[in-house]
Amino acid sequence: METQQSDALDVAAIREDFPILQREFSGSQVVYLDNAATSQTPDQVVDVIADYYRETNANVHRGLHHLSQEASIAYEDAHDRLAEFVGASGGREEMVFTKNTTESENLVAFAWGLNELGPGDEVVLTEMEHHASLVTWQQVAKKTGAEVKYIPVTDDGYLDMDAAAELITDDTQLVNAVHVSNTLGTVNPVAELGDIAHDHDALFFVDGAQAVPNRPVDVEDIGADFYAFSGHKMLGPTGIGCLYGRKELLEDMEPYLYGGMMIERVTFEDSTWAELPWKFEAGTPVIAQGIALAAAVDYLEDIGMERIQRHEEQLAEYAYDRLTEFDDVEVYGPPGDDRVGLVSFNVGSVHAHDLSSILNDHAVAIRAGDHCTQPLHDKLGVAATARASFYVYNTREEVDKLIEAIDDARQLFA
Repeated sequence: METQQSDALDVAAIREDFPILQREFSGSQVVYLDNAATSQTPDQVVDVIADYYRETNANVHRGLHHLSQEASIAYEDAHDRLAEFVGASGGREEMVFTKNTTESENLVAFAWGLNELGPGDEVVLTEMEHHASLVTWQQVAKKTGAEVKYIPVTDDGYLDMDAAAELITDDTQLVNAVHVSNTLGTVNPVAELGDIAHDHDALFFVDGAQAVPNRPVDVEDIGADFYAFSGHKMLGPTGIGCLYGRKELLEDMEPYLYGGMMIERVTFEDSTWAELPWKFEAGTPVIAQGIALAAAVDYLEDIGMERIQRHEEQLAEYAYDRLTEFDDVEVYGPPGDDRVGLVSFNVGSVHAHDLSSILNDHAVAIRAGDHCTQPLHDKLGVAATARASFYVYNTREEVDKLIEAIDDARQLFA
């Protein structure tokens, strides 16, 4: 894949880097529209993983031999690369590698929240939160006596910002919000939320799992105190996530996990901690995954994040328009021209799981269920939705195949 000069992506060239997209099931080429759950990984990133194990495999920060030094340099540089990618000027000291966004949420909740929250304190979330943040802060609030409040979602899928301004008070210690809803496709006004939080001396934590893969993100422009995202949604490997945290906050926080790697000095009586970010990366870390994620960032930036964003939004708008041609299809969230590259919907009385199964017979891969947003689905009044989500390698023709498969399902259940 080579960088294209025009705004339109050369999707055909990009798809050549993803052999999995050539797979066929029952004679039909797969149409992969489950990218909000996990994106595919290009050959260039797979090669980095393989090359690491073939040529550099060694533990980091523990050996004086050549292989350990090479692995350590590559792993440390990967932190700097990811920090640069999201605009963290503090470099590696502000970029902790975790397993995923969920672990990043738990790290802050237990390393900061357990020590800082107490009765009378409030944590403000949104009604569209992923379980990664909702469940985590819910449980920490139970342990500390803090109260969790929720910014409502309007009928058309946006956050009620007037309600947010009332809910966030001087008792609020932290506001946690998804940058992009994985169910509604809503892009939240995170910078505005951060301003409101900071006006009340509260911290602001952004779940960026659905934003970092498909749009330019600058954590400092947003005003995020913490920002989390996952590698497997942005062409990287599974098992690697990232937590950005402002240096002064991370320095004051106690470690979340204890053991090897994260220590400076240990005696039988006490221990001291390694410098940032290593004090939060206990044990043998995600070395190959971190190095490969840096390669995924290189791949994305070679395409251009602004162009990726436009491509996704155009596919989402096209899919929204095609889906709303059916009078028995309900699409959830904002209108087609104001959403990221995903659409959640239901078809008449067809359960989302049944619809997904029928689409699978057409080799069309979507997600069906509550998408780890059960409370939001309760508010929508549905047990589950079907979700099609797009990425750099998807095409309008694949949206047409989705629509054809949905129409077949409608006829089957008519």
